[in-house]
Amino acid sequence: MTIIGFDSIISIIASLASLGLAGFMATWVSKQYSGTDAMRDISEAVKTGASAFLRREFKVIAPIAIGLVFAITATSGVSNGISFAIGAALSGIAGLIAMKITVKAAVRTAQATTKGLGYTLVTAFRGGATVGLSIPAMALIGVTVLYIIFQEPIMIAGVGIGASLIALFIRAGGGIFTKAADLGADLVGKVEARIPEDDPRNPATIADNVGDNVGDAAGMGSDVYESYIVTLLAAMLLGALITPSNINGFNTSNLIIYPIVIGASGLFASIVGALTITPRKIDDPMKPLNISFIVSTIVAIILNGILTITLFGSNILAYSLYGSSIIGVILVPVIQRITDYYTNYKYKPVKEIGESTKWGYAANMLQGIISGLRSTMPFMISIIVTLSISYTITYTVTNDPLVGIYGTAIAAMAMLSLAGIVLSIDSFGPISDNAGGIVEMTNMPEENRKITDKIDAIGNTTKAVTKGFAIASAALAALAMIQAFQHEAANIFEKAFDYSLSNPNIIIGLLVGGLLPFFISSQLIAGVNKAAGRLVDEVRRQFREKPEILDGKTKPDYARCIDIVTSASIKQLFAPAIITVISPIILGVIFGPTAVAGLLMGAVVSGIFLAYHMANSGGAWDNAKKYIELEGKKGSDEHAVAVVGDLIGDPYKDTAGPALNTVIKLLNTVAIVFVSIFIGLLSI
Repeated sequence: MTIIGFDSIISIIASLASLGLAGFMATWVSKQYSGTDAMRDISEAVKTGASAFLRREFKVIAPIAIGLVFAITATSGVSNGISFAIGAALSGIAGLIAMKITVKAAVRTAQATTKGLGYTLVTAFRGGATVGLSIPAMALIGVTVLYIIFQEPIMIAGVGIGASLIALFIRAGGGIFTKAADLGADLVGKVEARIPEDDPRNPATIADNVGDNVGDAAGMGSDVYESYIVTLLAAMLLGALITPSNINGFNTSNLIIYPIVIGASGLFASIVGALTITPRKIDDPMKPLNISFIVSTIVAIILNGILTITLFGSNILAYSLYGSSIIGVILVPVIQRITDYYTNYKYKPVKEIGESTKWGYAANMLQGIISGLRSTMPFMISIIVTLSISYTITYTVTNDPLVGIYGTAIAAMAMLSLAGIVLSIDSFGPISDNAGGIVEMTNMPEENRKITDKIDAIGNTTKAVTKGFAIASAALAALAMIQAFQHEAANIFEKAFDYSLSNPNIIIGLLVGGLLPFFISSQLIAGVNKAAGRLVDEVRRQFREKPEILDGKTKPDYARCIDIVTSASIKQLFAPAIITVISPIILGVIFGPTAVAGLLMGAVVSGIFLAYHMANSGGAWDNAKKYIELEGKKGSDEHAVAVVGDLIGDPYKDTAGPALNTVIKLLNTVAIVFVSIFIGLLSI
C-alpha cells in the first residue's frame, strides 16, 4: 500500500465530514436568538476580554515558538522544525475556535432557557459540538498531511512538541486567569459582600465569565488537540519500529498508518453520537449526553472492526489489534462513569461533602480531599486493566514485547479517537456556566436560573470527565512514547542502554520525574493565588471608593479587573512552562538517556494520580456547592462553607490538575526530539 492510499483517503474524508458538521452546528447556533440588548452587551464584554487575553498571550508565545523552530531544526532537522510550527499553529487555532464559539453559544443558551430545559441543552451542546468536532479533525488531517509529505513518523515528532507547548501555555495561562478571576469574584462578592455569584455589581464578574472561556474552553480545546496528536504520534512511532521479524512474518507496512485509520473511525463515531442530541422535552440533562456517549462507543467498535479487517485482512494479528482497540474505546465510558460517581451531586461522595458543611470549613475540606484521594483507585484499576489486556492479546500473537506495547498504544489511540464526542460534551460545560451568569446578571426569572443551574451542575461533571479522559490518555500514551524514546536513543548512540533499577541514573531520573508534577502544581496554584490577590485588592478598592456600586447606582470598572488578571496570569505561566521544557534536556545532557527515561516514568507515576486527585476533589467541591443550592440553602452558613470549598477546589480542578497531563506529554515529546544531545557528561 502506498503512502497516499486508503488510510489517507479515509482520514481526510472523516476530517472533512467532521468539519462540515461542526460548520452546520456553528451556523445553527448563530441563527438562534441572542436575547435582549443587556444580554448582548454582556456577551460582547466577555468576547472582548477573552480576545484581549488570547492576543496578549499569543504575543508572548510567538517569539518563544519562533526560537524553538530554529532550535528544533538545528538539532532534529527541517522536517521536525516545520512539524513543530504546524503543531503549534493548529494548537493556537484550536484554542481560538473554542473560545469564539463558546462565547457566542453562551448568550444564546441563556435565551434558550425561555424554551425549556431540552432546548437549552441542545443549544449548549451544539455550541460545544462545534468545538468537539473541529479540533480532532484538525489534529488528524494535520498529522496525515505531514506523514504524506515526510513519510517517517520520527521526522514529524516536532508536531507533538508544538501541540504540547502551546497547549501548556494556553492551559496554564487560561487556568490561572479563570481561577484567579473566580477566586477574586467569589471571595469579595459572595463571601464578603454577600451578593450572588454573577451579580453585575461585582467588578470581577465579567473577568470570571471571560475566565470560563479562556481556561475551560480555549485551554481544554488546545489540551485535547495536544492529547490527540501526541497519542497518534506515539502509536505511529512504535509502528515504525516493528519489523516482519517481530510479528512472525506478518506485513508490517500498515502498522504505521493503522492509528490514523483508528482516528478516522472515532471521528465518524463522534459524528453519529453528536447527531443524537436533538431538541426534545427532558427531565435529566445527563441522560441524552450518556446516550450520545454510548452510541459513539458502539459505532466506533463496529467501524474499527470493519477498517481493521480491510487494512490487515482476516488473520490473528488483525483480531488482536482489533481487540486492543475495543479495550481502548470501552475505557471512555468507564472513565465517564467513574468521574460521574465522584463528582455528580446525585451520588454519595458529593452528598457526603455537602453534608459535611454542617460541621464547618475543616470538615468540608477534609471530606473533599478524602473523596479525591479515593477516586484515584478505580481510575488506576481501569488503566491497569486496559494496559494488561491490550498488551497481552498482542504480545501473545507474536511473543514480542514491542508489539505488546504497540497494542497498548492502539488502545490509547482508540480511546482518543472518541475525543470528538468527549470534547463536545466538555465544551457544553463553560457554555452552561456563562449562560447562568448572563441569566443572573440580566435579572431573568428564577425558573430560568434553575435551568442553567441544572445544566451547569452537569457541565461540572462533563468537564471533570474530559479531564479524566485526558489524564488517562497521558498515562497510556506515555508508555508508548517512553518505548519510542528508548529505541531512538539506541539508534542514535548505537548502543544498548541499561534501564534497570540497578542503574543509578534511572533512580535519579525517577526521583526528579516524581517531583516535577508536585513542584509544577505548586507553581500553578501559587500563580492563581498571586493573581487572585491582586484582583481581590482591586474589587475591594472599587467597593471602598465607590460604595454606590453595591446600591446598583454606579457601574463597576469591569475592564480594569480583566486587565489585572490578564497581566498577572501571563506573568505567572512562564515558570511551569520553562521547567517542563528544560528538565529532560538538562538531565539528558548531564546524565544521559537512561536518566531521562527514569524522569519520564517518574512523572507519569506521580503525575496521573496527583492529577486525578486534584481534578476530582475540585469537581466534587464545586458540585457540593451546587447540591446545597439546589436544596434551597443558598445564603446559609452551610452554603458559605461550601463556597470556600469550591474556591479551594477551583485551582485544583481547572489549573493544576488538567495541566499535568500536558506536562507529562510535553516531557515525552521534548525527550524524543532532543535525544541526540543527551550525551551524559556526568553519567554514572
